[in-house]
Amino acid sequence: MLTTFAVLGDGAWGTAIALLLARSAQHCVRLWSALPENGLLLQQHRENVRLLPGIKIPETITLTLDLPTALADANVWISAIPMLYLRATLQRIAREWAGPVPLIVSLTKGIEQQTFCRPSEILAEILQAREVVVLSGPSHAEEVSRGLPTSVVAACTDRHRAEQVQQFLSSERFRVYTNLDPVGVELAGALKNVIGIAAGICIGLGYGDNALSALMTRGLNEMMRFGVALGANPATFAGLAGLGDLITTCISPHGRNRQVGIRLGRGEKLSAILAGTSMVFEGVWTARAVYERCGQLGIDCPIVAEVFRVLYQDKDPRLAVSDLMLRSPKGEKWLS
Repeated sequence: MLTTFAVLGDGAWGTAIALLLARSAQHCVRLWSALPENGLLLQQHRENVRLLPGIKIPETITLTLDLPTALADANVWISAIPMLYLRATLQRIAREWAGPVPLIVSLTKGIEQQTFCRPSEILAEILQAREVVVLSGPSHAEEVSRGLPTSVVAACTDRHRAEQVQQFLSSERFRVYTNLDPVGVELAGALKNVIGIAAGICIGLGYGDNALSALMTRGLNEMMRFGVALGANPATFAGLAGLGDLITTCISPHGRNRQVGIRLGRGEKLSAILAGTSMVFEGVWTARAVYERCGQLGIDCPIVAEVFRVLYQDKDPRLAVSDLMLRSPKGEKWLS
């Protein structure tokens, strides 16, 4: 039976997931562009020349700027909209679409700064969507688009819906596990970007593998501590959405947040980094949201705090690392 997918958002991850889906003859795939300039460029070249150069988009994928065309009779909507633009774009969809809302899969990573809402919460609020399935894990678009082996999790409190998405997306190059903790999966996907910035700072400062390994380990501890305080299952952070995605974010040259950190470590200012690109660095905005929530709830996340100070208070990255190293001595204990 043919399944029709509407992929909402033509960024790197949206394009990559459309390419993944289009490899199955059982799938009809439409890729919707919210911005005319991006959509016309895609249609002209049939290639995401900005973000995935060299990867041709097959004719089996319908490229469209027209929202009703993208959504008509679609069995599954896949939201690949960056967190920064998610609410505004969904409000536009809600205004233009009066039909039923089918199964929704969220690829968005991050936390809304003003409300501290997770992507699935915003989707549920604006589109009145039932049980959104969250897809997350170590999955750089550059590799998925080329068909390199990847494993992720599909998370939903409704096991049946998670298994549906697992069945839709699984292939010999894309393995999907199910997970019943969407809160933990979304928080892990957001928090790992903040630790990715910290990892980049260490690399930019030339601090070596010892520092990077310690940062990742203690960063995972902070991710888990924060997640558990907000109701997540601690085991989620030891899986693909937590540890798996954290490793990829911190060591891969594809990682955008890591690259921001490297440039900060080398002395560049955040304002100059952001001014020189149209890319979205989710960890920059997540760092502020998580730092503020830690203060409200009394959660101790020193790495997150130092990343915030480097990003928003112009703290010298070397001093930030020194302050982390000179914190009061304590025994190593998980969640401590």
